[in-house]
This record gives sequence, structure tokens and C-alpha cells, in this order.
Amino acid sequence: MLLTKIATLDEVLDVHRAALGSDFTAYRNHTYRVLNLCAARSSADPEQLEKMAIAAAFHDMGIWTDGTFDYLEPSVRLASSHLAQSGRAEWMPEITAMIREHHKLSRYRGDPLSLVESFRRADWVDVSRGFITFGLSRSLLREIFAVWPSAGFHKRLVQLELVRLRTHPWNPLPMVRL
Repeated sequence: MLLTKIATLDEVLDVHRAALGSDFTAYRNHTYRVLNLCAARSSADPEQLEKMAIAAAFHDMGIWTDGTFDYLEPSVRLASSHLAQSGRAEWMPEITAMIREHHKLSRYRGDPLSLVESFRRADWVDVSRGFITFGLSRSLLREIFAVWPSAGFHKRLVQLELVRLRTHPWNPLPMVRL
């Protein structure tokens, strides 16, 4: 069963609606796809779901709030501030790792009980539009993409990548880690 209404995720996105501007729906759909893909590989425990929602909401947010394609640290800063204000500072290490490592090319080798690797895989499945599956069923991917279509998200990523390539040809993808 897909997760279609996560209060924490919706609240955070609404706070940043102005910064997201015309990309609001595209980013919201991306966050819900990533959250559902991560949940498909993880526990449905309410605390874990809250962590996934917070990481999903903030993981790329720095693109829009800070106007940069080198957005991991601005996204971490936003998530950390949210966690401190909401009384969840103890979640900072895991959520920070989820954000910093979500574009890691190789497997995350830190705490195997954390959500970092599931989140990393979920984002790669979404960014690849299901070309990479990490063992998730094609029927699940079709269902998730039908409920939350790209709405221009993937096109926007290509546009941002091209701008970054022109301005930083020797470092076009600063968020990618080995």
C-alpha cells in the first residue's frame, strides 16, 4: 500500500513553497516517490517513516533555497535546523548521512541498521526513472510513478545539470560521491 499523505513531509514542503516556486509539484512528487521507494525497503515503523519524510523533504531543497546545484550542505543545514526546532536533534546524524550520501555511487558502508542505504537506493531508483531498480518490482515502480508523475522534475534536473556544466565544467556534479 502506497503512502499518499505524510503530514510532516507536506508541512515542510509547504514552508518552502515560495522557494520551490513553479517546481513545487515536481519536487513534491519526487519526495513522495523517494519516500515510498525507501519505505518499500525498510520498516514501516512510525519513527522510521518520520525520518524518511524529513530526509525526503530536505534532501535536494538547497537547490531552491540557496540557488545552487552544490546543494548537499545547504540541505543538511535546513534539515538540522528543522530537527533542532522540532525537538528531534538526536536524529541529526542519521538524517545528515541520508542527505549527504544519497548520491553516493557505491554502497553506504556505515551503520547497516540506519536508513541511509535504503534512502540512497530509493533516490537512485527515482532519478533513473526506474532504470535502476535495486530489486524492486517493475509493477511497484509503475504504480509509484503513476500516482506521483515526474511533473517536470527530471527535465528540471537536466536543465540544472547543463547550467552547472557551463559554469563549472571541471565539477559538474558536486553532489555525487564515490
